[in-house]
Amino acid sequence: MTTSSSRLRSKVFLAATCWVGVALTAPAAFAACPLEHAVYGDRENAATIDFRPTMESATVTNTFRMALDKGVVLDGIVMWTEGVARPHGSLMYKCPTGDVTGDELDACTVWEGVIYSADDKGNIALLPAEGADAPKTLIFPDLGPSLQMSAAYGASGFSKVPWDIFALKGCQE
Repeated sequence: MTTSSSRLRSKVFLAATCWVGVALTAPAAFAACPLEHAVYGDRENAATIDFRPTMESATVTNTFRMALDKGVVLDGIVMWTEGVARPHGSLMYKCPTGDVTGDELDACTVWEGVIYSADDKGNIALLPAEGADAPKTLIFPDLGPSLQMSAAYGASGFSKVPWDIFALKGCQE
């Protein structure tokens, strides 16, 4: 009889523990975060990405910053291409401000490409525009090699090269 009572108590305790764990993690796991407030990090802990509201730009659909080691910050924008629509992202390092030429922008751009997203089931999609829920994962194809060949990398720049995949880490308020 005591063995049955012990098993029953163990099952009740286990069920209660599981319920409390689900109750405590459910809000964090299911809370929606709009993309313009999302924070991402790569698996190497070499970089973080934080999105910011774009403020009603006619062409830019997303704005973000990538923070690397040694205080290096890259400015990022996303504009959707015409024709076959794709979210074309650009990361820039120490670009001049004001009225700049295409050559000046090319010189300070350290990465360009389509930004993809993935959900927790591995379904791949394109990066959504502001207002949508933040995807669980972002993919920046060939980010690491591009950054390693940039002027932002090296003795006077960052030293840790991020991976191409970033996971959602939080939501800015």
